[in-house]
Amino acid sequence: MAVPFILDTDSAQDDCVAILFGLLDPAADLRAITMVAGNVGFDRQVHNAAMTLAVADKVGACPIHLGCSRPLMRAWEGAEDVHGDGSGGLSMDVPDGMVSNEGAVDALLRMTSEEPGELSIVAIGPLTNIAAACIADRTFPQRVKSLYIMGGSNNGRGNITAAAEFNFYVDPEAAQIVFDAGFSDVVVLTWDPVTLTDALLPRLDYEELCAIDTPIARFFKALCDHTLAYDESVGVPGSTHPDSMTLQCLVHPELILAEAPYRVDVETTSALTRGYSAMAWDKFEATANARVIERADSAAFFARLRALLETHTRPVLPISGL
Repeated sequence: MAVPFILDTDSAQDDCVAILFGLLDPAADLRAITMVAGNVGFDRQVHNAAMTLAVADKVGACPIHLGCSRPLMRAWEGAEDVHGDGSGGLSMDVPDGMVSNEGAVDALLRMTSEEPGELSIVAIGPLTNIAAACIADRTFPQRVKSLYIMGGSNNGRGNITAAAEFNFYVDPEAAQIVFDAGFSDVVVLTWDPVTLTDALLPRLDYEELCAIDTPIARFFKALCDHTLAYDESVGVPGSTHPDSMTLQCLVHPELILAEAPYRVDVETTSALTRGYSAMAWDKFEATANARVIERADSAAFFARLRALLETHTRPVLPISGL
């Protein structure tokens, strides 16, 4: 049976790959896309999500809801240096009707009220929308079956500062609200170590996948080329795919090879360590609020990515540059 979920995203590069998995993996039942400020300009993120639906031939398959266009308490900081525009310069005219009139927070509250305990959320951007939903309705966390988060590092190195991973850095207050909110099942996939060891595709393997002759594979290459070049320039030896790995861990839990309970807290007050995720293990007798993935099945994940890129679709709207 397919797993029903909502995808909360700042769609650029691997976020769009996660959308493709949500639309095309038979084990995934993507009910809605909620947009949050993160990687690139907000309007561009919406454009990227709409293009992804078109490439998958899934226009109309699920609504796009616009969420928070800035963090709760801070100015937005993006990652265009890492991702460019998030889609390698591809462009498409987004027709009326692809974006819902219902806001993301309202959609999160409504959908979980209609099916309490049935829907999971996969949050692969800053946690602003999820925190805003928690603030608007304190019973919201109890209605969510599972919350899967891509964010933080397990007491390791960051990717936007030495201390912090991007998603938690952009809106640390939102992240702390979410970890304090009382969700019954929170699963975290981190930048360090999991992304850097298990969600990393070396260039030779990346180029082999990009040679697949399908619209999805060409779209994948356009999405990821800029980010791969940036990652290599800072010593990361391959294309990084933590967002799509996070989604795949929900719908294919056998990908999780090792996990442990942790108490996760996010630094909000220090300028030096803003967004740092302190993850306390059982030694410290702190009440756990998350399951943190420690190791994932890289080979199985990338086999699923290959199968995704080999899927033949017919983009239903013209995309310039594809």
